[in-house]
Amino acid sequence: MKTIDEMLNLALLTPEQHQHISAWIANADTPEDILKMPALLWQAVERASAVMGIDKDLLRPPALDAGDSLYR
Repeated sequence: MKTIDEMLNLALLTPEQHQHISAWIANADTPEDILKMPALLWQAVERASAVMGIDKDLLRPPALDAGDSLYR
């Protein structure tokens, strides 16, 4: 939900889209239920995700030193 809120704050989603997406997610019992979100809402999330670069963040390999900070 934090990401959806950030999309709203950045004006990447309208308040109405945010409301509908948030309600859909809140009422979903499983990840599969979320995937059944109407196409127009998915398209809005996908556009906002692209602007925010979320896919790039998810596909970026972890830093080689990321594990070291856990043991210091």
